[in-house]
Amino acid sequence: MMSSTLVETVSINYDDFNDSFLTCGTCLCTYDGQERTPKLLPCSHTVCRNCLERIIAAQTLDTGSFRCPICRENIHIPQGGVASFPPSFIVNQLLDLMAQQRRDVIPKCSVHTAQELLFCETCDIVFCVQCVDGNHIGRGASEHTVIPFAIAIKRMSEILLYKAHLCIKNLNSAYETVSDELRQLELSVDKTLDAINRSFQDVMAVIEKRRHDCLQWVRKIREEKKTILKEQLDLIQAEKEKVQLECDGLQYQVEVRNITKKISDLNEKLDTTSTLSEPRENSFLQYEYKHNDALREIAKAVSNFGAIRVSTTFPALTTADAKKATAHLRTSVKIHTVDYHGNPRSSGGDPIIVELRNEKGELVDSKVKDNDDGSYEVLYIPTKPGKLKMSISVFNRPIKDSPLMIDVSEHIEPIWRFGSKGSGEDQLNQPTRLATGPEDTVYVLDTGNSRIKVMGKDGSVLRHLGPTGVENQSSTGMAVMPNGHIAVINWRTKFVSVLDPVDGSKVKQFTCPGFIDPIDIAVNSRNEIIVADSSAHKVFKFDQAGNLVMTFGSQGDKDGQFKDIHAICIGRSDEILVADHRIQIFTKDGKYSRKVVDSGEGSYGGIIVDTGGNILATSTEKAFKSDKVSATSSSSGATKDKGSCSGRSFVHVFHSNGKLLYSIDSSTDRLKRPNGLTIISDFRIVVADLGNNCIKKYYYK
Repeated sequence: MMSSTLVETVSINYDDFNDSFLTCGTCLCTYDGQERTPKLLPCSHTVCRNCLERIIAAQTLDTGSFRCPICRENIHIPQGGVASFPPSFIVNQLLDLMAQQRRDVIPKCSVHTAQELLFCETCDIVFCVQCVDGNHIGRGASEHTVIPFAIAIKRMSEILLYKAHLCIKNLNSAYETVSDELRQLELSVDKTLDAINRSFQDVMAVIEKRRHDCLQWVRKIREEKKTILKEQLDLIQAEKEKVQLECDGLQYQVEVRNITKKISDLNEKLDTTSTLSEPRENSFLQYEYKHNDALREIAKAVSNFGAIRVSTTFPALTTADAKKATAHLRTSVKIHTVDYHGNPRSSGGDPIIVELRNEKGELVDSKVKDNDDGSYEVLYIPTKPGKLKMSISVFNRPIKDSPLMIDVSEHIEPIWRFGSKGSGEDQLNQPTRLATGPEDTVYVLDTGNSRIKVMGKDGSVLRHLGPTGVENQSSTGMAVMPNGHIAVINWRTKFVSVLDPVDGSKVKQFTCPGFIDPIDIAVNSRNEIIVADSSAHKVFKFDQAGNLVMTFGSQGDKDGQFKDIHAICIGRSDEILVADHRIQIFTKDGKYSRKVVDSGEGSYGGIIVDTGGNILATSTEKAFKSDKVSATSSSSGATKDKGSCSGRSFVHVFHSNGKLLYSIDSSTDRLKRPNGLTIISDFRIVVADLGNNCIKKYYYK
């Protein structure tokens, strides 16, 4: 590659020089050799020819003179007019010098001195047209961006100045930020010192209170002792006065008998006075403070009293994991703090400030949890889909990438799915009901396989129970009793069976003549069994022994009546919830209480009440239409069908007052004829997806 050099020139700032010396002070135009020719006035000021002609032409009186526009001195007009004013030779010489300066600053090729250097922005090289091949000129030149090197220098100089300006701006901002932090440090020190003084004033107040209590203790003891001794003194004085009174007039006594009696009385008095000579209370009082470890414990406590917390967290390197959120579900954003060197911190206590707002700018409740290991969690529950903006700061400085933009979806996706159609270990066939046992054990009523699948909380299959009680592919209801036994209802055999949860053996079994199509079963806190019969349009209640206690309900659309019952469950206070195309609540004695919701169409396949009183119900928008073997299959799905479900399916979450809070609806794995459901720990539900022959687990809070 050829070499190139720049002609060495005198460094003159052309723009500043031009503004100061080569510009007319009147019209602010640059001097030239035409209309802007510089003319030297007798007062030594220079004005362009055009301005002089304009000033003279503007005079209304022909005085033969005018005032200098710069110093206002009176100038005589020569006979030849403006043209007769001498040119400003100094300004003309400066114009020539600057013109030469601008010519010399154009870089020339060191080999071909007449050729101006060019710059290729594509290849980042300097060249002249005579020193290169055809890559930059002629064929192939369209692929290269070529500009004069002088322009490139000017452009790069401008970029350099711009970048330098940005650097200075950033440095000024940094200086202000650090200075502000220094000021904040002084404020923090003052606040900390005040807090220390207040805390030790509290300590001294405690000590002063103890000192006062000890002094009061001494005074109280003194008063108690003093009272006893004074009472003794008063008694002595009283006895003394009695003796004195009895002795008065004895010298005049001549009756020997009386004198003898007095002497006898005084002898007895002598015995009494000897006991009064001993103080009934002592003066001993001694203060002790080294009799135990209290002083040492106080010293230890004072030495450990108070702590100064500092932090090495560097906000600009601290990051946060912004997950995609789902409306109505608890969501967390984890914050990872690091120090200035990028090393993760291992302790907490940083003043994390979080502000979470929705698209309307409304504040969304959030809470910061300190994990005390250098990480923090921002906990919040989005109330609706959309976008959220989360601003996170430490020491009132934003962390990296703050504010975070969080997308909130309206769809609640399953976190786990189990099963496909079949009879294998990991397969299901028409799962209709679910129940929860100890330690989140899930019982799945696998109706099509005439068995109960017992699953652990990790999703593993523990064992299978059956076919006792669930034979003939016709069991449609299941509930776990308070004593741990499993109660099932079989619509074909019309028997209620109570099974052992370990081996599935039959504990007891009973039926009722009033059963027509018993569809679902529930158990209250008193081990009473409640059975819903779809075709009888009734609910039956039995005691623990299987004796019928009562029935309630009839066919119809009125309050307390039923059409096709699909599900029942027990509330927190043993109230009975019954679902057809609506959900009605009855007291534990079967009296109608209220209606939670009435969809008007469709059906509720399963219902359950959580510990907070919320009602969860699986729902299909329209009734299932198909050719069935029996009427019972239309409500339970316990037999094979030839149709399909029209409309969408959901899990609705209702407040206890009947208000619909939200619905669980997946966008990627939608429910198809959801039936029974059960609640497990940590706000999770498991739903029997009858149409997909599987069960799915969701978070619902």
